[in-house]
Amino acid sequence: MKKIILGAVLMSGLAFGQTKKVTSSSVNWWGYKVAKTEASQHYGTVAVKSGELVLKNNKVVGGTFVLDMNSINATDITGERQTKLNAHLKNGDFFETDKYPTAVYKITSVKPIKGNTYQVNGNLTAKNKTNPVSFPATITVNKGVVTLKSEKFSFDRQKFDIAYQSAMKDVVIKDDVDMKVEVVAK
Repeated sequence: MKKIILGAVLMSGLAFGQTKKVTSSSVNWWGYKVAKTEASQHYGTVAVKSGELVLKNNKVVGGTFVLDMNSINATDITGERQTKLNAHLKNGDFFETDKYPTAVYKITSVKPIKGNTYQVNGNLTAKNKTNPVSFPATITVNKGVVTLKSEKFSFDRQKFDIAYQSAMKDVVIKDDVDMKVEVVAK
């Protein structure tokens, strides 16, 4: 009887999927002035507050990542300029982290491209606005450890009302924000 119950529990995990908790992560961002060049950019990091990947038959089929927007940090500059830019990114000009402390990415599907490369499709919610965001990523599963490593991808910040609130408005800042994500889940 114990073997039957144990078999049923194991089979239910295979049928419904297995959830792996994100244990480490790296999220990098790049923002650009009108001319999208290295000389006209700022870049930095944002922390993953929590997350999970869902596997079925040893393949990623879903997942969720919660970004801690209060952790947004420009790493291309230091000192007073960094402090000012970080505060600027967190205030009403951009992310309004006092009202919207997190952003959430929910994976809706994962489609194979070639080998370990997949198209990850999902919905990003930032500032209570939800829009689809997709990106290519290398995904590996090895001894119960899942690694998802994206290539650099872009999303349009205007779709999330992440708009520079000044007299210059968005004339000097590109709408596209680039990101690169790496998460490890166990």
